[in-house]
Amino acid sequence: MKRRTTVISAIAAVALLGAGTATAVAVSDDDQPSRSTVRVTDDGVSDARENANEAKGAKIKAEDAIAAALKHTSGVAAGADLDSDDGRLVWDVDVIGSGSTWHHVEVDPGTGKVLGSHVEKADDDGDGDDAAEAARVADALKNASTSASDAARAGAAKGTVTSVDADDDGSVRVWEVETTSADGTQHDWHVDLRSGAVTADRSSDDHGDDD
Repeated sequence: MKRRTTVISAIAAVALLGAGTATAVAVSDDDQPSRSTVRVTDDGVSDARENANEAKGAKIKAEDAIAAALKHTSGVAAGADLDSDDGRLVWDVDVIGSGSTWHHVEVDPGTGKVLGSHVEKADDDGDGDDAAEAARVADALKNASTSASDAARAGAAKGTVTSVDADDDGSVRVWEVETTSADGTQHDWHVDLRSGAVTADRSSDDHGDDD
């Protein structure tokens, strides 16, 4: 699945209380973001075992991570990826905000707490086209019947969702969803923006130990 560079420069935290019906927001004075509470073993294990460990470690589902990110940063969610950074697991949620800016919001997959966020600058990718791309993707998603959270819930019927991304190769028509089975095998799916129908992504091979 496609990912964007994760560099955190702004600090904020959202603690989800109870069943998620109330939130408390706090801003840290620290120069460093909070660290994820979830550690995973990714050294000396097979790719499949690493995948399985990450999927098992995420107590917070993709749709809940997206909800936490949107409470922190207003806009439209364009994706969420479960990623390991130095042995700590995080949800990296892409939110397109006002002015067609890409926001990266990191959410603790163990607590649902927002660890930090940053705005992706044009030179992060070096092509200077981020604003135009963000505007195009945001426009497509605002008119869609199926949100990133909807796509995550739809994909959950196929396995543990570890990634949801708007397919921005040309026109945005589907969500690309990656799931991980109990044995660590990864599968790719398409979720239609309009109908929410889930189909196998035939353009991508399933991922196994050798991926």
